[in-house]
Amino acid sequence: MTVRDPADAIGWLNRCNSGTDGESPDGKAARTWPGPLGQDGRVTRVFASPEPDREAGGAVFTGIVTELGKTTELNRLAESATLTIHAPAVATATAPGSSVAVNGVCLTITETEGSQFTADVMGETLARSTLGGLAPGAPVNLEQAASVGGRLDGHIVQGHVDGTGVITESRPADRWHVLRIAIPAGLSRYVAEKGSVAVDGVSLTVSSVSAPGVGDVEHWFEVSLIPETLARTTLGGVAVGDRVNIEVDVIAKYVERLLAGGERR
Repeated sequence: MTVRDPADAIGWLNRCNSGTDGESPDGKAARTWPGPLGQDGRVTRVFASPEPDREAGGAVFTGIVTELGKTTELNRLAESATLTIHAPAVATATAPGSSVAVNGVCLTITETEGSQFTADVMGETLARSTLGGLAPGAPVNLEQAASVGGRLDGHIVQGHVDGTGVITESRPADRWHVLRIAIPAGLSRYVAEKGSVAVDGVSLTVSSVSAPGVGDVEHWFEVSLIPETLARTTLGGVAVGDRVNIEVDVIAKYVERLLAGGERR
């Protein structure tokens, strides 16, 4: 695992600034990128989308933690919440409208003040992730959106949590630590040995999986954590019984969809 300096990231890759055909994939208007070419054929200007994509939360992440933040406040509203995080590096490198992954959940920053930032958390997110259980002082994994042209040190992470898992075993080894995580049956088919999975926003390689089964069969996978991951992320402090956010590899979901068939054009 690599911990990246947020100051190194320039040009965040959001759906509203996709750098493809000048239109964001969700249909919102965006200016053309790249800009006009000079006589030598080089780009003379680069245009960004005029407004951040506040609704879609369409940033792309890599599962490489930028900073270990600390929960300041979770203010529960009728069907949503606002979450304030103490994170000096992220807060000073972002602005309202920026995307950030908090324990693997993509959120849009609504306010920055000093060493803190605040983001809205919708009801769907509270129901599907562990963010609703954050208490003041709780540590959180943070990652800013991937930068255009940056390294992909982890794997493609959308920040769209598929569900939660439960730590069922925690085993120390020689120079690493093994976690076994129970997951819903509906997610197990997307997890493969030596494949990628995001746990609380951390890109990890699956070291073992349960045998395929149906009914009451327990579905689980294991990951092996190196000392760097244990020290730099929240996974170094989890215990048996703790819930964690799970995002499976999006490529597996697309492959399944394609294999299921559909209208051909």
